[in-house]
Amino acid sequence: MVTRARTSLARRCMLGTVALTLTAVTACGGGGGDERDGAADGTCEPASGKVTLDYWSWVPGIQKAIDLWNKENPDIQVKVKTVPSGNAGTYQNLSNALKAEKAPDLGQVEYDSLASFRLKEGLTDISSCPGVKEAGGKFVDWTWSQVEFGADGKDGVWAVPQDTGPMALFYRKDVYDQLDMKAPATWDEYAEQARKLKKEGKFITHFSQTDPNWFTGLLWQNKATMFERDGDAWKVTVDRPESRQVADYWQKLIDDKLVATDLQGFSPALYKAWNTDEVVTWVSAAWGYSTIRDNAKSTDGKWAVAPMPQWKAGDQQAGNWGGSTTTVMHGTEHPAEAAEFALWLNTDPEALAILNREGGLYPAAEAGLELPALRQPVDFYGGQKIFDVFAQASAGVDTGFTWGPTMTDTYRYLSDGTANVIGGKNTLGEVLEDTGAQSADSLRKQSLDVTE
Repeated sequence: MVTRARTSLARRCMLGTVALTLTAVTACGGGGGDERDGAADGTCEPASGKVTLDYWSWVPGIQKAIDLWNKENPDIQVKVKTVPSGNAGTYQNLSNALKAEKAPDLGQVEYDSLASFRLKEGLTDISSCPGVKEAGGKFVDWTWSQVEFGADGKDGVWAVPQDTGPMALFYRKDVYDQLDMKAPATWDEYAEQARKLKKEGKFITHFSQTDPNWFTGLLWQNKATMFERDGDAWKVTVDRPESRQVADYWQKLIDDKLVATDLQGFSPALYKAWNTDEVVTWVSAAWGYSTIRDNAKSTDGKWAVAPMPQWKAGDQQAGNWGGSTTTVMHGTEHPAEAAEFALWLNTDPEALAILNREGGLYPAAEAGLELPALRQPVDFYGGQKIFDVFAQASAGVDTGFTWGPTMTDTYRYLSDGTANVIGGKNTLGEVLEDTGAQSADSLRKQSLDVTE
């Protein structure tokens, strides 16, 4: 079994500099070979016999890609376990499995949570595994920077990029046409439409208390980064004017009962509301196209996609919601085979086509952006070439957005606070204030420096 031990020096280095931004990852100097885990020390060698890998993923239809791999690779078989999305339970289950030394060989982890899992020493550095270092050029630049730590990856490669989540507005074009409305250009127009739809007995959208990373995408659009680096210290900026603008806007919609607050994301109740025309828009990521398609089948041909409403008319800003990686988890006995599969899954044209068709993923691989499906009309969306909208959105995502190293905690604070908003106990503005304070405490508990 490959050893995954890590020295205290390596951990101190990680704690002092772990940072994920879309433009750069801070370097951590020093560190010899025996301060890295086994795969990074040049011991990432193929096994001598047949291998079976366990993989946890929530991508719809991913079994079809696994079947293709297993057919072509009889000596490296993959067993996939379908799990809830990360913050809906999988991250906690992964953490528990790591503590019990029963983690899968591979796991799906979103970009914003990579730092949290590395802080827990839950990931394997695959930089020395065959083909990994050379794979960087196969992915959109900012996604590869997300999986490297340290300048130019000097501190390792900790995952393989899978997809991104540029956001746009899914809306019921048939309902909009009936009410003589067009896709809103601004958030002010969106609020006006919400009032008009309410008179028709419909909600413009739902506000979920269980999707804190969705709300983060809304903040992202307004350039409301939640964390900043100040030398070797962290500054928590969850509660800032740009964030308050977003929070106050949605608080008004909640207070005026213009959005459904009793529907949770990815729930049967929400899908029913889509099918019955009770809820007629969803601000979501590119991968959301398959969520609607697969769960609101009676609305086939009635949806369309438009850019996110803007805070200022004429802007072209977009948020990003999600986007995942394939990680090789700490403790795997087969890092070489796990890395080989992760690279194949996220670069092979046939695999990428399956992940897009079945799971709605917007690929992180450069080759994936050339998929014919991304240039074709989509029947479910009235023949619209919807991925043209997401390509535009991707170009409008602020690449300076910074993740904190304890995002799973920050998301928990946001989610818990939002539940109280729905219950009328506080406001979204107060949630931002509380989340900022709690996030700072979380950083301090991890021995990270926090500055005001």
